[in-house]
Amino acid sequence: MRAAEKDPHLITLIFATALAVLSLNMFLPSLARITEDFDSSYGVVNLALAGYLGISAVLQLLMGPLSDRFGRRPILLGSMLIFTLASIGCVLAQSVWVFLGFRMIQGAVVAGQVLSRATIRDMHSTSEAASKLGYVTMAMALAPMFGPMLGGALDMLFGWRSSFVLYAILGFGVLALSWGDWGETNHQRSTTFGAQVRSYPELLASRRFWGYSFCLAFSIGGFYAFITGAPLVAAAWFDLNPAQLGLGIGIITGGFMVGNFVTGALANRVPLITLVLAGRFAAVIGPLIGLALFLTGLGTIPVFFGAAIAVGFGNGLTVANASAGLMSVRPHLAGSASGLSGAITVGLGAVMTTVTGVLVTPSNAPFMVLSIILLSSICALAAGLYVRWLDIHEPLAEAP
Repeated sequence: MRAAEKDPHLITLIFATALAVLSLNMFLPSLARITEDFDSSYGVVNLALAGYLGISAVLQLLMGPLSDRFGRRPILLGSMLIFTLASIGCVLAQSVWVFLGFRMIQGAVVAGQVLSRATIRDMHSTSEAASKLGYVTMAMALAPMFGPMLGGALDMLFGWRSSFVLYAILGFGVLALSWGDWGETNHQRSTTFGAQVRSYPELLASRRFWGYSFCLAFSIGGFYAFITGAPLVAAAWFDLNPAQLGLGIGIITGGFMVGNFVTGALANRVPLITLVLAGRFAAVIGPLIGLALFLTGLGTIPVFFGAAIAVGFGNGLTVANASAGLMSVRPHLAGSASGLSGAITVGLGAVMTTVTGVLVTPSNAPFMVLSIILLSSICALAAGLYVRWLDIHEPLAEAP
């Protein structure tokens, strides 16, 4: 069987998803060095995160529908090639604006995350897809756990550009792996892109899709607030070096992996929304306790990062289940659903990083970061409860 005709192995989906996540956070410990090297301001260089998220949101709006129309494989391969070339551009950049330009183009790698989800839904039923997504996201969670630590170590040893050299190498590796293993799984393609667009009202009219999407977006929004505010908390309150900061940023993923393991084990036996709501309550309780301890003068490094671990665990219970749920509302639009929900998530993430960057100061850092995370978690819980209400009053038949 030719590569273009066989279903991809889980390891291929894991690597494609992991690279999309790694591209977001591995270089974060180097932001201060990049600012110094280009003689720029932290606000401008922070566009490498906030602007990247905004571009990724737009790209997801395109990639999902394009993959529904033309197939998952060609969109994925083209995106990985673009990411690899853009990474080389970041390595060679001699001005902050050239660097930021190539950094925005790197956003094409988000196809790995969008199309992995859609591909899993192509191959499995709703509950099976949630279980597979749980295991995939658990395995790929090693990327955000070790990515910042690796990025911090590379910065200290070889300078910040070494992270982008590694991006280029990994991009080429995932491109080669996908070329040989990622077969086409979308066998219900529209005859024209216009026909694909005309089917959108089916998806946009679904209140359950929006409930799952906003639950997912606000869940991950708390993570974006954390990775944006943690560097200032670490520097202003705890005097951590880049490698220690990388460990702190990555540690939230420990809880995420445990939550995803629980999802993988239980998704075939427990309703999706039950796991989603359990995750949302965990993500509210963690930062609530952390904020209370800081307000009473008991705030420490374990308290701050412990609250983040609770959010990570909650997200581990939420992300795979909510993703499977929103793609199952209209299975023939799984790619579009994945892309649109991903765009909402990344767009909200861009807002969260911007708001966190504006509101967090050296004097209020841990209080404000935990407050923003708590508010985001409460919004996600509200969206999850709305889906539960819909399940009670407007039951949806299990999609094939």
